[in-house]
Parts: sequence; structure tokens; C-alpha cells
Amino acid sequence: MKKRIVTRLLAVSCVVVLGVGLLAGCGKTVAEDRKSKGEKTESTMQATKKRILVVSFGTSYNDSRNITIGGIENSVREAYPDYEVRRAFTSQIIIDKLKKRDGLEINNVKQALDEAVNDGVTELVVQPTHLMDGIEYNDLKKEVDKYKKKFKKVSLGEPLLTDDEDYEKVVKAITARTASYDDGQTAICFMGHGTDAESNKDYAKLQEVVTKDGFENYYIGTVEATPSVDDLIKAVNEKGKYKKVVVMPLMVVAGDHANNDMAGDDEDSWKSKFEAAGYDVTCILEGLGQNYDVEQIYVQHTKDAIKKLN
Repeated sequence: MKKRIVTRLLAVSCVVVLGVGLLAGCGKTVAEDRKSKGEKTESTMQATKKRILVVSFGTSYNDSRNITIGGIENSVREAYPDYEVRRAFTSQIIIDKLKKRDGLEINNVKQALDEAVNDGVTELVVQPTHLMDGIEYNDLKKEVDKYKKKFKKVSLGEPLLTDDEDYEKVVKAITARTASYDDGQTAICFMGHGTDAESNKDYAKLQEVVTKDGFENYYIGTVEATPSVDDLIKAVNEKGKYKKVVVMPLMVVAGDHANNDMAGDDEDSWKSKFEAAGYDVTCILEGLGQNYDVEQIYVQHTKDAIKKLN
């Protein structure tokens, strides 16, 4: 009897030892499999710290900022989950206003780059939300160039309107958004910012693409350069067929320019000037950052910038 009990205990002990041995073997196999598949272990994640810095001019209009700049940032974040996504603004006036009014602290570009260095970021992608390769974009490029030696890899993404495909995509996006207004009796006018720089010609190019693609009731203007609102009113009058006008910002955010220079009640706003010219005016206070198709152009440019890292 005692002999049987001892025999059974030995058998159980062997099973337990064998089970532990198998489990230990399985653990080792999984770890090795992770390495062979290139899965991230804690050590590799610490060795490579990747960040995307989305740089915008900024706006003090909180509601618009959250769904425009925030919308672009979220799209980038969803597309590239391996990267940490951070924000920076180029307008120090807006940064200071938000801090004083709302207690909201947002880095300028230099602060964001210094922060990335201090955080030990090794791969940095800087993606601007600028519309074109103008003064703002070139200032950003110069700032990023100063930090190139402080990261293992750094890449600057392109602005919204860079190549011909971008123009086509933007035209498709803005005309799809306003298609319900395009009834042949309505002029659909977009208000860009405008600049004294050579890049202001990009607005004329966008108008050319709009017209070439068959959208004859669409007009591109600027608030601080040419074509001006007066130029657009002249062009709309010359058509002689419109009763209504729709105005919408050709800017990432629907901020101060959109709310005041475009849709405000002052006599020099776009709304007031078109009304004075005899048109029934509808204002659409939406920034380009709210348009999914526009967001995806920025996502693609971020992808291209990531490719340049390699």
C-alpha cells in the first residue's frame, strides 16, 4: 500500500516538473518570436522615440481650433499610432492670448523643438498645416534646419498645396462640400488669406484648376492681397446671372478673418460688400481643417515626410 502511494507521488511530481519545464520553454519561444517578427520590446521602444510635431499658425477661436487643427492632428494620430503627436503654433500673439485668457499653454516652434530634444526624441517629423510654400513655411524650414544635428532623423512635411495632385484634391474637396449651392444662380466664393510673397500666385493657380475642372461658378479671392473681394464682385457682376453668393474661408481655421473680414457686419466685410452689390449672401463658417478630404492630404504629406526619414 505504502509502495503504491510513493509511486503515485513520484508520478505527480514528474508531471508538475514537466509542466513547469514546458511553460518555461513556451515563454522563451514567445520572446524569441517577438524578436524575429520585429515586435517592439521595452528596450527597443526606449532606444527609438518617435514624434510628429503638427505646426499651425493658430487661432484664438476655441471651437474652430478643436475641430480644424484638432481634426488634422487627430487624423495624423490615427494614421500613425507608433508616433507621439504634439502641437505647436507659429503665432506668438495667439499663444500669449490663449495663455492670458484661457490659461492654455501652447508651445511655439522653438519651444516644441527644444522639448523634443529634452525628451530624447530620436525621430522627428514636422508637419505644417500651412496652405502653401510661403513666408510662414520658409520661416519654419529655417527653424527646423537649426535642429537637424540634434536628432538622429528629422523630416519636414510639405504644405497643403505642393504639387498638381494636391490642387486637384483640394478643388475636389471644396466643390464637394458646396455642391448643394451650385445651382447656376449662385456664385461660390472662397476667401484665402493672401500674401505679398511670390506664393500668392498659388491662389490664381487654384482658380485655374477650379475653372479647368468645370466649376464655372466658383471664385477664389484673398483678404489681404489679390484677387480682392472687389475683384471677385466685378467678376461675379460680369457673369450677369447670379442672384445669390456663398462665401467660405479658404483657410485651415474659421477664425478672425472668417468671422470678421468675411462674415462680419462692418461695411468692408465680404458679406456686406456682396450685399451692397445686390446679392443674397450665405456665410459658411467652416475651416478647411473640418474637411475630411483635406485632412487626408495632410496625412499623405506626413507619410511622405516619414518616408524621407529612411
